[in-house]
Amino acid sequence: MDALTPFLWTIAVAIAFGAGLIKGSIGFALPLVMVSGLSTFLDPRLALAGLILPVLLTNGMQVLRAGLAPALEATRHHWRYVLMVVLAILIAGQAVTLIPRQVFYFVLGIPVVILSIVQLAGWVLTIPPARRVAAEWGVGLISGTLGGLVGTWGPTTVLYLMAIETPKARQMVVQGVIYGIGSIALLAAHLASGVLNSRTIWFSVAMLVPAVIGMALGFRISDRMDQARFRKVTLVVLVVAGLNLIRKGFGF
Repeated sequence: MDALTPFLWTIAVAIAFGAGLIKGSIGFALPLVMVSGLSTFLDPRLALAGLILPVLLTNGMQVLRAGLAPALEATRHHWRYVLMVVLAILIAGQAVTLIPRQVFYFVLGIPVVILSIVQLAGWVLTIPPARRVAAEWGVGLISGTLGGLVGTWGPTTVLYLMAIETPKARQMVVQGVIYGIGSIALLAAHLASGVLNSRTIWFSVAMLVPAVIGMALGFRISDRMDQARFRKVTLVVLVVAGLNLIRKGFGF
C-alpha cells in the first residue's frame, strides 16, 4: 500500500466509485468490479481487503433503503440460502492462501457467461417450485465457496434469483440481505485469514467514500428502470463480469 502513487490512488477511487454506481443500479457487482479492477495494479490480497468494508456498508444501504420489514421477510424466505452462503464463506475463506485462484475464476466465470448469453438470446432459465429448496442449498454452497475464495458471490446469487422469477424491487432487497449477511461473514473470515489487518484495513476505509457516493447515484438510475430493462442490464453486467473473471483466470 505504501507504493501507491497519487495516480494509482485516483484510479482506485474511480474503480470504487464505478463499483458503487453499478451496485446501486442493479443491486450487485461491487465486489466483482473492485477486486478485478484493483487487482490489475495491486496485490490480489490487498484488492480483496479493499473491498471488504465497502461491501459491508453498501449492502447495509441497500437493505435499509427498502425498510426493515421487507428485509426480515426476505431473510425468513431465503434462510437456507443465507445460512449456506455464510457457512461456506467462513470455511472457504481460510483456504484463500492455499488454493490457486485461477481455478476458481474459471469455475465462476465460464458458467456465468454461458448462462447470461443464452438468456440474452431469449432462453429463460427457471427453477420449478418443487426444486427450489434443493437449489437454495446447492447454489448457496457454490456461492459461499466462491465468495470466500475470490470475494464475490453475486453472479450465482443473481442467476438464482432470476431463475426463480424474482421481481426487480424484491430482488434488490433479497440481494441486499444475502450480500449483507454474507459480507459480515467475509469480514470475519478475512480477519481470521489475515487478509484484513491493521495495515490493509485503512485501504478499505479509504474506498468507502467513493463507493458510497457511487451507490447513492446508482439508486437514482435504478428507480428509472422497468423490469425488462433491469433484467437485460443485469445480464449484460453478468456477461462482462464473467469475461473479466475468465481473463483473470488466464492471468492477463
